[in-house]
Amino acid sequence: MMAEKTDKKADPQQRFKKFLKGPWLWIAIALSVVFIGSTLMNTEQYAKVDTQVGLEMISSGSAEKVTIFDGDQRVDVVLRNPDAEFGDKVQFYFVSGRAEVVAETVASAQISEGWSDEVPSTPWILALLGSLLPFIIILALFWFLMSSMAGGGRGVMQFGKSKAKLVSKEMSKITFDDVAGIEEAHEELNELKEFLKNPKKFEEMGAKIPHGVLLYGPPGTGKTLIAKAVAGEAEVPFFSISGSDFVEMFVGVGASRVRDLFEQAKQAAPAIIFVDEIDAVGRHRGTGIGGGNDEREQTLNQLLVEMDGFDTSTNVILIAATNRPDVLDPALLRPGRFDRQVGVSAPDLKGREQILKVHSKNKPLGKKVDLALVARRTPGFTGADLANVLNEAALLAARLNRKEIDDEVLDEAIDRVIGGPQRKSAIMKDHERLVTAYHEAGHALVAGAANYADPVTKITILPRGRALGYTMVMPMEDRYSISRNQLLDQIAYAMGGRIAEEIVFKDPTTGASNDFEKATNIARTMVTKYGMSSKIGAISLGSGNAEPFLGRELATHRDFSDEMAQQVDIEVKVILETAMDEAHKALTTNRAVLDKLAKELLEKETLNQDEIATIFKAVKKLPKRTTWRSSTKRALSTKGPIAVPERKVKELKKSPTRRTKKTKDAAGTDS
Repeated sequence: MMAEKTDKKADPQQRFKKFLKGPWLWIAIALSVVFIGSTLMNTEQYAKVDTQVGLEMISSGSAEKVTIFDGDQRVDVVLRNPDAEFGDKVQFYFVSGRAEVVAETVASAQISEGWSDEVPSTPWILALLGSLLPFIIILALFWFLMSSMAGGGRGVMQFGKSKAKLVSKEMSKITFDDVAGIEEAHEELNELKEFLKNPKKFEEMGAKIPHGVLLYGPPGTGKTLIAKAVAGEAEVPFFSISGSDFVEMFVGVGASRVRDLFEQAKQAAPAIIFVDEIDAVGRHRGTGIGGGNDEREQTLNQLLVEMDGFDTSTNVILIAATNRPDVLDPALLRPGRFDRQVGVSAPDLKGREQILKVHSKNKPLGKKVDLALVARRTPGFTGADLANVLNEAALLAARLNRKEIDDEVLDEAIDRVIGGPQRKSAIMKDHERLVTAYHEAGHALVAGAANYADPVTKITILPRGRALGYTMVMPMEDRYSISRNQLLDQIAYAMGGRIAEEIVFKDPTTGASNDFEKATNIARTMVTKYGMSSKIGAISLGSGNAEPFLGRELATHRDFSDEMAQQVDIEVKVILETAMDEAHKALTTNRAVLDKLAKELLEKETLNQDEIATIFKAVKKLPKRTTWRSSTKRALSTKGPIAVPERKVKELKKSPTRRTKKTKDAAGTDS
């Protein structure tokens, strides 16, 4: 803290020294010299008179000396005897039409010292300035460009300096109280803070300070937010920089900035360095057409050296964030550089509720709003998505001139985030509405008749985004794995819309294109990745070791034969055809429910979960599938799993330095 105050006091002196070293002082001196010189050259003052008066003075013989200036069309007259009004020096101007008159008057007059003509000439100072002006402009332009590359006027040729921002605790308004839903990352970074504040506690246990922590996960999960919270909580210097700030058009600038950054951090140790989007500089070396060895690789090499060059006495920790850990160089990820790699995934049900509570602090929620129910309706949402939901709800409430955010507004906000805004201008004909109603009813009814599908929570035929309607099938709780039967049910109800069109209208439409895409992707993944085909077997087809710089399609390594590819296509088609048969059976068996559901959709346009459950009471379930066997050669076991034992939770004794209660709720939003 004392060092910061000293630096602030020394700022004016440093600025004055930079001003003396810069070009502005010399420019000011040059302008002053020009001004003083022009002033000295024009010390003699002539009184200005009318042209007629001046000609009368010359013709009357009062002039002692006359000088005619051709370029300025000016006549300077020195009088023999000073005039009472104008003095002894006068001047007048004439137009080009009176040049002959002036010349005749001067020639015929009696002038004691005679007269002369002055040809216009440029003063030597102005001539010198005119010749140097192009060079001055070029130098000024060069200095401006170099200063811009240096990061906003930090001095010419200093663009190799680090562009990192030093963030203090007072500057950052985000703390650990503003972080929730990412408990693992919270604990790891909170431990780092304790390590920097009290290193002896860990050194007594033989622990060494970690060199780096890598935060990775999908966009919007809170990686940058947790780093900002560290800046707000840490009582040490916090250097923040983006990975793209190392990349420059000049060779060697990135490596120079890395050296300067780590040098600053070492001088200010203990300190924390945060590099956001490190994949901009930390991509795999030797990739791409030609092998690489460009400026980015030089920067990465210097980063590797600096991270590995830490000693145990230098308390500097590097925190990096990325949503592309697959493209990072393996040398960057090894222990000793990034000792910890913390995955930041989408929050679970409890985490979503906590995030919603934080983002709703400054919003007038209705008394009947249940955030736990909202969290249950938003599986898979990240912190950024949840923040967007509440923000959309607030905007809609303000648009409708409401005083508070109710369930209706929240429901519409969730739909807007999932499917986009409602297209009120899209007016469909009655036949198109009828087709859409049967299409969405087909999706919902197949899902309701399936044995392993998630419950149908909402059906609508209102156009939204690029869809004419949609059916929402969501799990009631968080799920981390999916069974084969659940995947087959997903394919079946994806085909339900198309099958309903075929059954009812005998003339299908183009509305099922997206359904086919989703179903085909699921089926192909089952065959090539999950080993859920008895003919293909438990084998993973298609290597994931792709070159990041070549593109996904160009770099995909095909590690299977044409015969295998043909067999995969056959198996995918078999799965899709079976799913369509199941959908057809479900719809024909429950045709009355299908018609009733379509009628309700035409009347109400949107059905919620309770209304759907009432209609689905008459649904006849599909028969359960036979037990799937990966191979008929292996005997089928008749013994099932054991009963799930009661979970026994052991409370660990926590030291005074560890958290004894959960951190306050907050949102994990990636900025």
